[in-house]
Amino acid sequence: MISLRQLFLNHVAQTSPEPLSLEIEKAEGVYMYDTTGKKYLDLIAGISVSNLGHRHPAVTKAIHEQTDKYMHLMVYGEYVYFPQVQLSKLITDQLPSHLNSVYLVNSGTEASEGAMKLAKRYTGRTEVIGFKKSYHGSTQGSLSIIGDEYFKTNYRPLIPDTRSLRYNCEEDLQQITERTACVFTEVVQAESGVTPAHPCWLRKLRERCTEVGALLVFDEIQTGFGRTGSLFAFEQYKVEPDILLMAKGMGGGLPIGAFVSSKEIMQVFQDNPVLGHITTFGGNPVCSAASLAVLETLLAENYIAEVKQKETLFRSLLKHEKIQFVRSQGLIMAVGLESFEFNLKVISKCIEKGLITDWFLFESACLRIAPPLIITEAQIRFACEVILEALNEL
Repeated sequence: MISLRQLFLNHVAQTSPEPLSLEIEKAEGVYMYDTTGKKYLDLIAGISVSNLGHRHPAVTKAIHEQTDKYMHLMVYGEYVYFPQVQLSKLITDQLPSHLNSVYLVNSGTEASEGAMKLAKRYTGRTEVIGFKKSYHGSTQGSLSIIGDEYFKTNYRPLIPDTRSLRYNCEEDLQQITERTACVFTEVVQAESGVTPAHPCWLRKLRERCTEVGALLVFDEIQTGFGRTGSLFAFEQYKVEPDILLMAKGMGGGLPIGAFVSSKEIMQVFQDNPVLGHITTFGGNPVCSAASLAVLETLLAENYIAEVKQKETLFRSLLKHEKIQFVRSQGLIMAVGLESFEFNLKVISKCIEKGLITDWFLFESACLRIAPPLIITEAQIRFACEVILEALNEL
């Protein structure tokens, strides 16, 4: 009989020449289990997705209760969905007062695409600016403004009138002009190996956008929902966007994202043309119910408040002659090693020892640490011991 692994290789599209091919049978909390029963500590949370771990009871309960009622009717149109409305209200309750209108989508890149359309429609302008080593998704529009040529060059031509400026470079801000519809930035660049914005630079970016009438878009797709020690990273900077993007940690493992702006800005989707942005599944009731449970749990428990303490523990334990640096912003961390090739060996060795980790798209020599926020001190110590053992053995 043909194995599941072979069926995977035969019929599931792969995007790397040597996929890990781990056969995961179940996941619970911070652990995943393969078909042999081997346990793995998940140190990347599905790339900053499972902030409450796998199958959190509040999330699974919300999913079950919603599936007993209805799963899909019509997302945008004439129907009022309780989970969608309650989620949107709870999100906006946590944000500055002008961020009061939520458009729910299925993923981070869809949030980016929607925000680009919104900014162009609202301003009547065409230029969209991003920053080098930024990542906003893999669809055509998002790909056009990510800041790494390697990942986009073979898909050109992309959308026109886009440019990438240098992150944290005040001089480049003068390139934002009256032609600019919007500027996308991550408050903490994730795929560059965890690079936080300089507070002064972020303030000047806000001032420049306001000066020329461009909308400022904060991409918190990877940093939102508690990962950096506040619900959203921008709260630590006292700088507010015109549009906020979120996804990943938002759904407890189900696909959901959103872009949030003011009702004044968002209402331009209502005419010329009508249905200016539509989605079939965005804000799906089951995904919305799961996301509502995630947000309610994060607000009720101490997981976000514990992030900085756990970050400090990781940093205190990750000391080794082969570790060149550790960059972090809460529980997203980059452990700098000598090369991509060496990093892959460390990742492989960690997996052998029951620890799942990964690398960063634009800083491939860095080991990724982004565990579920529920990770305990004992689990952090185990994870660091495994990483140090791997470094010693290599």
